[in-house]
Amino acid sequence: MNKQENGFSLPEQKERLETFCKFKGYEIVDYYEDAGISAKTGNHRPDFERLKNDIKAKKINTVVALKLDRITRSIYDWENLMTFLDENNAYLDCVNDEINTTSANGKMISRLLMSVSQNEIERTSERTKVGLAGAIKSGHIPHVAPLGYKHENKRLVIDYSTKDIVIRIFDLYYNGYSYQKISNLFNKEKVLGRDNWRDSTIVTILENEIYKGDFVHGKRTKQPTYYEDVVEPIISKEMWADCQVQKKKNSRSFQRTLTYLYLQKLKCPKCNRILGGKATTKKSGKSYFYYYCNDCKIEFKEKIINDYFNQFISELVEYDSVVNQFFLPMIKQKFDEPKEQLEKEIKEQNNKLERIKKAYINGVFELKEYNEEKKIVENAIEELQNKLETTDCAEELRFTPKDILLKRDIDFINKIKLDKKYQERTKTWKDYTRQEQAELIMKYVDDIELSLVGNEVVVKQINFRESICKPCQGLYDNGYIDTTKPMILGNVLGSVRFSNYLPEEEVGEIIMRLRQYYDVGYAEATYYVDKQMFYFNFAEDNSAIVRVFPLEDYYKLDPDNKMETYKFGIIYINEEDRFQMQEIDIAFDYIPDETNDSVIYMKEPTPISVGIKPVKFCEENTEETN
Repeated sequence: MNKQENGFSLPEQKERLETFCKFKGYEIVDYYEDAGISAKTGNHRPDFERLKNDIKAKKINTVVALKLDRITRSIYDWENLMTFLDENNAYLDCVNDEINTTSANGKMISRLLMSVSQNEIERTSERTKVGLAGAIKSGHIPHVAPLGYKHENKRLVIDYSTKDIVIRIFDLYYNGYSYQKISNLFNKEKVLGRDNWRDSTIVTILENEIYKGDFVHGKRTKQPTYYEDVVEPIISKEMWADCQVQKKKNSRSFQRTLTYLYLQKLKCPKCNRILGGKATTKKSGKSYFYYYCNDCKIEFKEKIINDYFNQFISELVEYDSVVNQFFLPMIKQKFDEPKEQLEKEIKEQNNKLERIKKAYINGVFELKEYNEEKKIVENAIEELQNKLETTDCAEELRFTPKDILLKRDIDFINKIKLDKKYQERTKTWKDYTRQEQAELIMKYVDDIELSLVGNEVVVKQINFRESICKPCQGLYDNGYIDTTKPMILGNVLGSVRFSNYLPEEEVGEIIMRLRQYYDVGYAEATYYVDKQMFYFNFAEDNSAIVRVFPLEDYYKLDPDNKMETYKFGIIYINEEDRFQMQEIDIAFDYIPDETNDSVIYMKEPTPISVGIKPVKFCEENTEETN
């Protein structure tokens, strides 16, 4: 006997069984009751096991139950039970199912009834799973809300008071912090008022698919079900995937060996195992780094990788500058919470604070508990208030993809006209410490493919991380970021900055904004497709090309390169022109505001007043909240 069956309470079931035994003339030896435990396969049922032991000990020879499914709901378990009863000369008698296994006919009927019972159980299970799947797909996650989320109307939604903690954990881990280092940092800062952060907590957060918007039901079972895009994500799928890659590459090892630029990035060209690193130090104090595979007896100098990597170094440094200066602000602006949501969260936290105060007054909390709970809520309110201020700042600045292209044009011109100042303010690869170089490579490079040419190790390919390359590639495809391409300039082979097609009105806006700082010119040139060269004479008249770009979208117009010529626009500047703005720092720290499209540049040394916005995005706020 166990739980209430068909409206009968346990005492009522017991009474019915006793009446049946009296009718049959059975002597009642004991009662066996697994209350609240299902008869499904796999559940541990203590009293059922005691029943079997009593049968073995010959204390009883007949089991009486209300229904067959009170004993078991599995055909497999039923067959095992039948065998067990036969071996011990025992029988089963059911009140409602009219089953008695003392005869062959009774055994056959019991098998048929068991098949019907299991079929109904499986159909019910299927209906439950379909209902559960529908609920999960609409955001009803049947679990305790993880950090960064909360339940609202039974749906899992972002908790804006704690979501930045999750973002910070992923960012720290992505940038090389180990689980232990993150938990130690959080304990030191008493994040959320806690000093009991553990590395296992950090691991659980980093491995949880919910943070990229997905959910895995039955994760610890043999057949888990994966649901994609069921809740609003806190971090991107690329970031989540990168952190899983980072986990496989052993972040702790990376932290202990930062002096190796490419550790965890190189695999043996023979056996594909991750290479180890070692170094030798000469009497002069100079260190030489090597990578090796013990199994394949392969060893080579780090210089082999450096020589190949040099062609990407300047681009990598520039990449990093663009990412930090523009991508983060743009991403922040794109994904920042709307003001209404933040204001709603602040109101909810204030209400929570009032409830805590009332609970303390009513004696629910001791003073120490009250102060701890109050501090947590006050910190949450402060964080939300900072975000609200940052959102206001984002609305004022309105960074756009065109800002990136404009700033890169201005930097290029600054390099020509204000070279000394530019060099002072620009950090190049040689200015990085070896640890900074390793961190930059760790941040952007996924892995480096090697191959063998004879016995020599050569670099086959460098694979940059998709989470960084993808947004850059998207901007390049849409014309908002440039690349350097080789081109014929007059009779000289050189290189120019090249960007993809932009509509004429957007090109005009960028030129007008540039002219608020510099006297830039615009010209057009013909590109000959078959010869893959330009014909223009800028190399000889002391003008510098800032950037070239197609005047039509030739990727769409001519996908097979059948046209003979393309028309390109050229933005250029005369090198002898001097910078006329009164504050030189403006050219480095600000860009012309798109709302001010009047050309106010003049060659006379007159102070210029332009509409500008800073290129550093609310630095005082982001330092506190990131």
